[in-house]
Amino acid sequence: MAEQLAGLADDRALLGRTSTAERVSDILRSRIADGYFPPGTRLSEDSIGGALGVSRNTLREAFRLLTHERLLVHELNRGVFVRVLTVEDVEDIYRTRALVECAVVRGLGEPPYALESLAAAVTEGQLASVQKDWKELGTANIHFHRELVALAGSERTDELMRSVFAELRLAFHVVDDPRRLHEPYLTRNQQILQALQAGDRAGAERLLATYLDDSLARVVEVYRRRVGEEG
Repeated sequence: MAEQLAGLADDRALLGRTSTAERVSDILRSRIADGYFPPGTRLSEDSIGGALGVSRNTLREAFRLLTHERLLVHELNRGVFVRVLTVEDVEDIYRTRALVECAVVRGLGEPPYALESLAAAVTEGQLASVQKDWKELGTANIHFHRELVALAGSERTDELMRSVFAELRLAFHVVDDPRRLHEPYLTRNQQILQALQAGDRAGAERLLATYLDDSLARVVEVYRRRVGEEG
């Protein structure tokens, strides 16, 4: 925990002079997504509040926001914990992803599309693979799908999926072999990008739908085994 708190202390500069619960929740969301606070971790109000230099009330409001996003859970007389997803949670996350991401591709309209950020996410993933940084490859994969959703140009959709992708990272942190989980999809990200670059919206949607089905099956297989072992 000491290492995690030291990292949070570094984040104090992000709060500036107008410290708010929303900014604190942004910091904690990022830290949870990056694995600094793994699923099941108890979050100490005193320690985290001290590291960030915020009041107990501000921190509690940030906890409340993240609980609403399903990243934290409050257990009576025990405190606040980073949520441990169930297999059903993982399946629901992928159901939401399929509904939203495929709809975004389907509704893109006529090409050409603004794909610079999507291409940058593919490059980010390729670099992580060359460096054998499998955790960073997982991050790049999330960035790819976040930029795919951003093609809709909808702040509401972006906000919805920000929470969904943060929840997804909770599942990824339980998986013991991130390379096997993420590496096969690097090529598939590139294929979706190439289809969109060619203006083949229907082809990109088919690739994406198959991708999400396969990813769900793989994540659930590994997640069910891991949760079973820990139970």
